Amino acid sequence: MVFAVTQPGARGRGISAFLVPLDTPGVVRVPSPDSLGVRGLGCVTMTFTDARVGAGALVGESGRGFRVAMRALEGGRVAIAAQALGVGRAALGEALRYARSREAFGQPIGNFQAIQFVLSDISTELEAARMLTWKAADARDRQPRATVEAAMAKLQASEAAHKAADKAMQILASEGYRRGSVVERLFRDARATEIYQGTSEVQRMIIAETILAG
Repeated sequence: MVFAVTQPGARGRGISAFLVPLDTPGVVRVPSPDSLGVRGLGCVTMTFTDARVGAGALVGESGRGFRVAMRALEGGRVAIAAQALGVGRAALGEALRYARSREAFGQPIGNFQAIQFVLSDISTELEAARMLTWKAADARDRQPRATVEAAMAKLQASEAAHKAADKAMQILASEGYRRGSVVERLFRDARATEIYQGTSEVQRMIIAETILAG
């Protein structure tokens, strides 16, 4: 799906959506450089050189592509929230495993209050993200728009996942920082969830606009 300007100068009202077959002449996929995380995603850079499609390729009405994009972004943000939640819970699981098994001064490090407080915080923040993700998914099914619910879910889940992976690496220390460890991969993957489908800053802008409008 390609979003293109069909009415120059009309801003959001001048964008249309098209389904463009990948074998269309002029459409080229170029492998993107290796990314820090989510390496299995398979992203590519698309280039279009004099690529032409017929009127049947138009999705919906001309000039209504921005609405199509926003609707797709809502669903994508709910999905990214769920993805981030999975990454965060995996990081918490690694931290819990290590806290139960790693001993210092004759006892598991999970017995120390400093470790307990960190585990409690990330567990609580991930649970809050889970509730917001469920709420956003429900709103997506029931409401015409779920813009703010999706933004809140993605913001909370992605930042909670980042914190969970960061703190898990801190708890595992050198074992977590080692290249090839589970936590190292989770740390790299979690960071991406704060960027794609709209950065955390974009989600805050959406939320602020909604709550200020009353």
